[in-house]
Amino acid sequence: MDNATKRQLKKQDQFVALTETSVHWAEEHRQQAILYGVIAVVATIVIVAAYTIYQDRSSAAATAFGEAMQIYQTPLADSATEPIPGAKYFPDAKTRAAAALTGFQKVASQYSLTNSGRLAEYFVGLSCEDEGQTACAEQAFQKVASGWDSGLAALGKDALADLDQKTGQYDKAIALYTELSKGHAVTVPASLAKLQLAELYQSQGDRDKAREILALLKDKDKDPNGRPGAAAEIAAQKLNPAPTAGAGSPE
Repeated sequence: MDNATKRQLKKQDQFVALTETSVHWAEEHRQQAILYGVIAVVATIVIVAAYTIYQDRSSAAATAFGEAMQIYQTPLADSATEPIPGAKYFPDAKTRAAAALTGFQKVASQYSLTNSGRLAEYFVGLSCEDEGQTACAEQAFQKVASGWDSGLAALGKDALADLDQKTGQYDKAIALYTELSKGHAVTVPASLAKLQLAELYQSQGDRDKAREILALLKDKDKDPNGRPGAAAEIAAQKLNPAPTAGAGSPE
């Protein structure tokens, strides 16, 4: 047998050995490979199903929230100058809030993980406040204020501050407005919080503190072109109110 033939046979033997090794490895890991494949398929199915379920729940939550909002925005009989025949009216805000509260509570409870569910919690607080249920309103606003959604959280804190003022808890209200005045929430701009804080100090007789806040706002609130912003204009008006008719000036 010549050397060329020997080399050819040797290559064939190496190929057979490599093939046998590959087949043997595949047999040993076959169950593992199948398991990994099944896990990947199941994971994909779960992700798709979860997304579909979330979309369906979000749609249902939005529909239910819209129905509650329709009730919340229904006109009051005493505010309708020209009542429309056949249109629905509520006799007063308290009755309307009671009717809307049920719907908002349902959305907030059943769809708490959706955007509509989180927003419904805020309107639970507003409805409770309209009904005169201070404890219920405070609980709802605190829940919204502690949420991860920064925009809604700011709304919750602002509503809490307003509620604290109404219940005489001025220190709490000042703390919340001060926090909001240092934030960047779109729902409650820092400039708005500063105006509210100044009004609170004014109502408490601390005019120096109120004027200090307004003066800074007047100087610092600028639009991108360097012109006074809306808050600066309001601050300027509060610092220099126009004389009222009959107060030392002719009408």
